[in-house]
Amino acid sequence: MVRPASGGMRSPFYIYPGEIVAYITRMKMETHMTPQARKALVAAYKERKTVAGVFAVICTATGESWVGTSRHVDTAQNGLWFALRQGGSPFRDLQAAWSANSEADFRFEQLDRLPEDISTLLRDMELKERARRWTTRLGARAL
Repeated sequence: MVRPASGGMRSPFYIYPGEIVAYITRMKMETHMTPQARKALVAAYKERKTVAGVFAVICTATGESWVGTSRHVDTAQNGLWFALRQGGSPFRDLQAAWSANSEADFRFEQLDRLPEDISTLLRDMELKERARRWTTRLGARAL
């Protein structure tokens, strides 16, 4: 076991034969942001415009492609890649292709973006129509 250093400080690790177990100490997390600054940042985040659109995931190794829609097309890749890396994507054929190939074999492309000021009802109908058109045009599978 690692002994505390002189001065009463604890070492961050206990060492046992063959393994290291992290010793976690309680710390008070301090932020340097004022409550007013935090409120302003939260308000700006809530007021930002989101852009809906159609995207494609393309496997360069096999030539397969998938077309999907998102109400937040700018951030769609982050969520999709996270699920694929974890092995928990709801799209089984995409997950199987991801598992059979490497992450470097996949690319994400935004195909279509809707105007920011489109109504919710029209947005959903337009996304479905545009995704159908892109799926046909690319010979892709729908997500």
